[in-house]
Parts: sequence; C-alpha cells; structure tokens
Amino acid sequence: MARIERLDLFKVPPRWLFLKVTTDEGVEGWGEPVVEGRADTVAAAVREMGEYLVGSDPTKIEDLWQALYRGGFYRGGPILMSAISGIEQALWDISGKMAGLPVHRMMGGAVRDKMRVYSWIGGDRPDDVVTEAKKRVDAGMTAVKMNGTEEMAWIDSFTRIEEVISRVQALRDAFGHSLDIAVDFHGRVHLPMARVLMKELEPFRLMFI
Repeated sequence: MARIERLDLFKVPPRWLFLKVTTDEGVEGWGEPVVEGRADTVAAAVREMGEYLVGSDPTKIEDLWQALYRGGFYRGGPILMSAISGIEQALWDISGKMAGLPVHRMMGGAVRDKMRVYSWIGGDRPDDVVTEAKKRVDAGMTAVKMNGTEEMAWIDSFTRIEEVISRVQALRDAFGHSLDIAVDFHGRVHLPMARVLMKELEPFRLMFI
C-alpha cells in the first residue's frame, strides 16, 4: 500500500504556490494551495498539515480531508481552506495516476466538451480598454473583463463614478453589443459605492459584475 513520503512546495513569482505530494512508490500529485498575496502564509499551513499526512495512505482522501478540517481547534478561513484544497487536489492527482484514470472520470465523468471564456483587458484608462479589447476580438474572443476602478473611498465623488462609466462606455461605443463586458471591482470598492456603481452600470447590460 502506497504511503505519502513527502510534500514539496514551490513558490512561483509573482503570487503562485504549487504543492507536490510524493508517495513512497514514486507517484507524484500536484495541487495549488494559495491565497493571492499570502503564498508564504498558506505554505506554512501546508507544512504544518504535512506533519500529519506523511505516512498516510494517499487514496483515503475523504478521511484525510475530514482530519485536516476537523482535527484542529479552529476551522475554516481562506488560509486553512486553501491549504486543505491544494492538498486534496494533489491526493486526487495521485489516486488518478494510480488508477490509470483522469480525475474527472473518477468524479462522474466530463460534463462539457467546450467552455466559453473571457479575456482580461486591464481597465485603468478608457483608451487602453478599447485597444486591448480590439486585440482580444481579433483573436476570436467574444467577452472581456476589465477593472472597474482604482481604489474608492467608502463614500466617493461622482467624478470617480463617471470615470468607471466612461471606460465601459468606450467599449460599448467601439463594439456595440457584439462584445460581452464584465466589470471587476477587484476588492477596491466598499459596499456603499458598489451599490451606486451597479445602479449606474445597469444601462450597459453587462455580462456580470
């Protein structure tokens, strides 16, 4: 029976963290335990959990998950859950390789053959979003996502709101409704201004905010 032999972490600039779990039979599983901007913190959590995992059967995924989640005094939170999730991904990878099956086959099979995607275009200035969106459209994309705004105060001026509107308006003027637009506040907008912005952006028929 295979046993977990070691866990290795790889921090990749600017903000990614990858985990490799290796068994004593040489089977390797990969996962991504990371919270953006907190890679080192998540890595510390993975190392602590690794002390429990070494020597365990890597195929007992649910049992190990429950032990990691419920075994400590504190539960939940983005750091702990990201650490557990990255470990779980690696364990499923190992199980799939040991069974000779892609992981999706072990979880009930594929549910789609294709998926629509959008492309990120930044969003700091109106000219930039149109130029970047044109590149994506030329590449065959039918949807883009952009920054809504720079950081906003809890209660900000309407001038700042108009800046957001001008960015979205620039895309609508350039592409009409042939291009779907999504707006990401990117953690920069507090609830009071988010409510105002969402109301002001309604006429643009956005794909999502």
